[in-house]
Amino acid sequence: MRNENERIEGERLRLRPVVADDVPTLRDYLRDPGVGRWWPLPEDERWPFDDDAVTPWTIEVDGQVAGMIQYLEEADPDYRHASIDVFLGPPFHGRGLGPEAVATLVRYLIDVRGHHRITIDPALENERAIATYEKIGFRRVGVLRQYERDVLTGGWHDNLLLDLLADEL
Repeated sequence: MRNENERIEGERLRLRPVVADDVPTLRDYLRDPGVGRWWPLPEDERWPFDDDAVTPWTIEVDGQVAGMIQYLEEADPDYRHASIDVFLGPPFHGRGLGPEAVATLVRYLIDVRGHHRITIDPALENERAIATYEKIGFRRVGVLRQYERDVLTGGWHDNLLLDLLADEL
């Protein structure tokens, strides 16, 4: 079980376990059309504590909840790796905090959790997110066709699978 007092320090931000007091702010961010386009507002009232397989962290900047980043670990030793997802609230966009949050969590997953490979799979249309991940060193692996339900249309859209190996960070 994760230590609720654990902190992961970045240069300008801190990652810490999500607590119940963070959830209203995180949900408000997801209501913003620019964020909710890619991260739909979860219907489950227990979110982000509704999936024991996912480890959610609050992104904190100057004591404020700036967003959330989470990871999922594949435990099978023959396929061991971690995958991540991230969003920032609109007040924190355009400040370089996204790349810093992702790089901070990736370092933790490699150095502390022992992963050799990290994946992320944004919507193919989410060019801003893709540019962020490539800036850190993630490489395109391929397109996941009709991978995810689209928030706007209800149909399916493609996602881009990217990965980063430990020695590429």
